[in-house]
Amino acid sequence: MAEAGAGRVTGSEAGRVAEAGAVQDPKLAELAQLVTEIRERVKARHAASTGGAIDLPLPDLMPLLHARDAAQAKVAAIGSVNPRPGGVVNTLIQGVKRNIARGLQWFVRDQVDFNRETIRALNATIEALDESNRTMVRLAAVAGERIEALKPQVEQVADLHTHWQAWRAEWEHKLVVNEAQFTRATSDLQHAFQHRVTIAEENFRQQVAGQHRDYLAALERATEDVQKKLWADLERIRGEYEALIHHELRVVRQRAAAGGGAVGAASGGAAGAVGYESPEIDWLKFAEKFRGSPEYVRENQRQYVERFRGAAGEVLDIGCGRGEFLGLLREAGIAGRGIEASSELVALCRDQGLEAEQGDLFAYLEALSDRSVGGVFCAQVVEHLTASDALRLVKLVAAKLKPGGCFIAETPNPECLAIFATHFYIDPTHTRPIPPALLAFYFEEAGLGRIEVMRLGQAANSMPALKELPASVREAFFGSLDYACLGIKL
Repeated sequence: MAEAGAGRVTGSEAGRVAEAGAVQDPKLAELAQLVTEIRERVKARHAASTGGAIDLPLPDLMPLLHARDAAQAKVAAIGSVNPRPGGVVNTLIQGVKRNIARGLQWFVRDQVDFNRETIRALNATIEALDESNRTMVRLAAVAGERIEALKPQVEQVADLHTHWQAWRAEWEHKLVVNEAQFTRATSDLQHAFQHRVTIAEENFRQQVAGQHRDYLAALERATEDVQKKLWADLERIRGEYEALIHHELRVVRQRAAAGGGAVGAASGGAAGAVGYESPEIDWLKFAEKFRGSPEYVRENQRQYVERFRGAAGEVLDIGCGRGEFLGLLREAGIAGRGIEASSELVALCRDQGLEAEQGDLFAYLEALSDRSVGGVFCAQVVEHLTASDALRLVKLVAAKLKPGGCFIAETPNPECLAIFATHFYIDPTHTRPIPPALLAFYFEEAGLGRIEVMRLGQAANSMPALKELPASVREAFFGSLDYACLGIKL
């Protein structure tokens, strides 16, 4: 085997031999071509560098391959016999060598296996290194493509950097110039501003001094006016209190003289309490058509709720009708009860969860204890009564109210002539209107104080034709359609 290895021809030598004898022998030329192809194939498989845009040298595996080939040629040489020429001596020698080889075969068997496994490990190592080189080549190719794609952007960034450097130098120069100009301008402005501030401060001092003098003079005049008004108010309040005291004394004397029987004598029972006959009509439909919807009435009566807030007891609604005001009292958390002659309207109130009773208002009031009611509300009722019954009602209410209790009576306003052409006589049960001055007088006669008349609903708003009249005529004869008289039990 050693001799055969010594006589082996390498690829480079075979190539030179083939090139030397290419002219004489076509077979040598063919051999040279095969050697060249094998070289190219090996170079392609075992590249020396990545090539492309990123040219990185790769580890040279050819020495390792040659060492592998040399070792592989010697793998099976252990235990084999070299060939020799024929002859008796050589034949005997060959036989002796074979016997020796067979005798040592058990000794060299493990060495042969070890050599083969070592060659296999070298092959695997070479394959792994080849694969690593090929991976490097692919990575270099991909990186090269990306670098080529980024070259225009890099060029743009370089161009921007160049322009930035030029612009920065120019900007720094302008900054120095502008800073100097700004410093000079600021100094000039500061001097001018200081001069103006000095002038403004002097003017301000003069103006403040003048305003202070005017203020002191105005304060002195206002103080004198307030003192005069205060003394005038005190004189007026003194007169009102003296008049109230005289009035209360008169009421006390009247009650003492009557012995408390005047009210009882005035009650004529349920049959004659009102003094009119009610026609047989649909009163719910009548109220909806001529007085308005419950929502409309409720909004008009909402202004009275605050007058009863904090009442010392239950608020009584005389002639509660459909229960509009009772509903407002419930919303405000005020205890309320209604009295109504119509059983149909009482049932309607109870369906809404409101407290209402059917009965004659005079009989109901007379059955109550004196000073037992926290407040009384009576809307659109007194115009149905005769003059004596109206006064009787006010006196009964005043007797049943607790001290501090409020009584509010709402009724059409006869000072407005328009009600006689529209609202008043539409209701067939209306008896006679009561002027505000007369109802306020009834309140005084009953012992109520802090009387107040509230005029409600301008006639011009519902009848636009009245706006064409002169203002003085309109205010004197076509003012509010309704009014409410308010009194407090003293």
